[in-house]
Parts: sequence; structure tokens; C-alpha cells
Amino acid sequence: MAMSISTLSSSFSSLSFSSQKPYSLSLPHSSKSLQFSKIKSPSLTIVATALDEPLTVDLEKYVKSRLPGGFAAQTLIGTGRRKCAIARVVIQEGTGKFIINYRDAKEYLQGNPLWLQYIKVPLATLGYETSYDVFVKAHGGGLSGQAQAISLGIARALLKVSEDHRKPLRKEGLLTRDARVVERKKVGLKKARKAPQFSKR
Repeated sequence: MAMSISTLSSSFSSLSFSSQKPYSLSLPHSSKSLQFSKIKSPSLTIVATALDEPLTVDLEKYVKSRLPGGFAAQTLIGTGRRKCAIARVVIQEGTGKFIINYRDAKEYLQGNPLWLQYIKVPLATLGYETSYDVFVKAHGGGLSGQAQAISLGIARALLKVSEDHRKPLRKEGLLTRDARVVERKKVGLKKARKAPQFSKR
């Protein structure tokens, strides 16, 4: 039951396999060998578009252009303190920007809503949220203490705008210096108050 090559080729000549997969099988009439054709897949194109404004702005040059002579030469300035933090605050008429240590306030305070609320309360109390730009130099302590020090500094600077601001700011407690600080450690104790475990024997 042997079959010749010509009989096999004639029987497979009419077969044709095709699919949507990357590879297709075809048996043409003129060739006795299998041929594979590769379907080209669509190429991936990545398009990058530049933003209209750069992501990082040189805020240091911007602050120096707004404050000629530095912080000490300004008239609407206030100093706030809290724990170990000290903040020098300058306010100028503007659109409501907050710049702390040449960085945006939201970036500097790590987007913490409570700390951001601390620095906005004095202006919001008087309805000046979009009337003044605030420039701050803060050092010492942590971000929480610095935020509360900035709040006191803004309130004191607003007093130099008008003495009429004292009553609403005082009513909200924004002019009171919070004197609470960490109590010092005592000799023989683990912390300020915590004592070692007592052992009777």
C-alpha cells in the first residue's frame, strides 16, 4: 500500500490553513515544502507631550524678586514660635500663595490637611484667603510646630496691616503664644515623669 510522492502532493495541494494568529500555514500548488509567513504586529508608539508650565519653578528667585532687601527689610512681618520652632512671616498683597523655605506650602507640609489648615486659619478668619501672599522662613522643631508657629506669625503680621484685626484674631485665640514645651528629664527617672519599675525585693 505504498503511495507515490506525486499522489500525496496532489492530495495536499488543495489544503490551505490560515488564521488570525501571528503565524499561518499554507501549502501552495507550486511547492512541496511548508512555508510559514509571519503577520506583522502593530508597533507600539509612545508620545510624550510637554506641559505648558515647568513642574519645578525656581521659587528662590521669585521670593527674592518679591522681597527686595530680604525678610528683615519688609514692613508687614511677624515672628511666630511654638515648641522649638521659629517662623518669620512676611505678607504681601497677592493671590493667596504660601511659600515656606522657598518651597510650596503643600509640598513642604507633605500635604497634611491639619497642618495646612493651621496656616490658613488667620487669613480665613478675616476673609483674606486670596488677598495676601505669605512668605515664610522656618527652622527648628518639626513640621507640626512650624505650622503652628507660622499661624502665629501670620496673625501678628496682620496686626501691622490694621489694628482693627486684633479683636477677631484674639477671639479665635490666634494671638496667644502656646507656651507648652516638652518637660525636661529628671535624674533617676526614665523620662520627665516615668519612673523605673518598682521591685520590693
